[in-house]
Amino acid sequence: MSTSGVRVRIAPSPTGEPHVGTAYIALFNYLFAKKHGGEFILRIEDTDATRSTREFEQKVLDALRWCGLEWKEGPDVGGPYGPYRQSDRKDMYQPFAQELLDKGHAFRCFCTPERLEKMREEQRANGKPPGYDGLCLRYSAEEVTAKMDAGEASVIRMKIPTEGACEFNDGVYGDVSIPWSSVDMQVLIKADGMPTYHMANVIDDHLMKITHVARGEEWLASVPKHILLYRYFGWDEPKFMHLSLMRNADKSKLSKRKNPTSISYYSALGYLPEALMNFLGLFFIQIAEGEELLSMEELADKFDPDNLSKAGAIFDIQKLDWLNGRWLREKLTPEEFIARTIEWASENGRLTEGLKLAQSRISKLGELPNLGGFLLSSDVGLTPASFGGLKTSPAETLEIINTVQADFEKMPEWTTESIDQELRAVADKLGKKLRVVTPPLFIAMSGSQRSLPLFDSMALLGRSVVRQRLKIAATVVASMVGAEK
Repeated sequence: MSTSGVRVRIAPSPTGEPHVGTAYIALFNYLFAKKHGGEFILRIEDTDATRSTREFEQKVLDALRWCGLEWKEGPDVGGPYGPYRQSDRKDMYQPFAQELLDKGHAFRCFCTPERLEKMREEQRANGKPPGYDGLCLRYSAEEVTAKMDAGEASVIRMKIPTEGACEFNDGVYGDVSIPWSSVDMQVLIKADGMPTYHMANVIDDHLMKITHVARGEEWLASVPKHILLYRYFGWDEPKFMHLSLMRNADKSKLSKRKNPTSISYYSALGYLPEALMNFLGLFFIQIAEGEELLSMEELADKFDPDNLSKAGAIFDIQKLDWLNGRWLREKLTPEEFIARTIEWASENGRLTEGLKLAQSRISKLGELPNLGGFLLSSDVGLTPASFGGLKTSPAETLEIINTVQADFEKMPEWTTESIDQELRAVADKLGKKLRVVTPPLFIAMSGSQRSLPLFDSMALLGRSVVRQRLKIAATVVASMVGAEK
């Protein structure tokens, strides 16, 4: 493949804790740019206004920088093709949408959400894949104008060919053919004027002169929509590369419901960024046994984008532990090890803020490890006995933990105050006093009924560690419930 003037990008959505899958795709693009003397760009895709937050955007930037990745252009460093945040580019998309309407490649759709839902239900009931049925395609120009003048809300959808297939060559999958009949009439501009991912993605990639689009294989089915937009606009399309998704050992998709997936979780547990990048980079290279320990420069040197596997990249935590241990032992001097340990313990204020919380609760310094050690521990050693002294039954305890877990997932902010408010709301929802709800959570976080203040501790531990500790606690308590039956 031609690689002159290579420009690649990573375009995460700031809708939650940055995922190791984002680091995996970002690393591929970074190594691709490094290998070909090209440029690596970061763009924030925040078209989902209801879920995107600046807090999560900052977490994306911090997490990718912690990984050792550097971008030539981005929302924080600027560049010649900015802005690099889609919400700041909102006004750029309207002229392109109008161009598609004028050329007859798109149409206004006035269908209400209720009509669309009923349509999908009927399609599913008839065993058909849900997709837009083309009702608004049949309106005349006069009817469209009348509806617009009457103030009816509308979206802009793209037209799709009715016959044949979209054929393209993918950098991983080779020649691909997808029938147009399986491609939906995608919404391009939402009723609020914001573009959908598909519209913004294509326009931004073109305006930012992106030459190669490397992303997860879940986007392979969307390529026809993207290629069609390039053709409608008369633009050259980039080279597409769809990377196999990272999977668990049982081949299921890597998801936070099964395993920790947040970059911040691995940072909090004391994994070195070099080891995590080393682990992810091994999916993109061919090496002999014994050559596994590689720096970013060595990964770039061995990087081979023309020889990628379509088999799932297995996220083997034991292999990551092994690599991380080797980095700690073999790559760091004693002085570097000490410095890294202090830096890790101080991350997010865990050490200093934890010590402040402990000061009024101890009579001698030797009590500190037992009282506050859970802030730095990778495992607090929960067993059924840990929950044995609670006043709530195992079933009640499990209900508390599961309710808190689910409600925490919806929290936009992660602060002592927001955790306090959320747990009080949980207590109200469950019809229990706060002092009944908090003891199981103390144990889930620290392994002990005597601990540092709960809300502050949860804030210091961070969202991803709290999520995992609640998940482990739920598993332990569920085994107690099962034993009672």
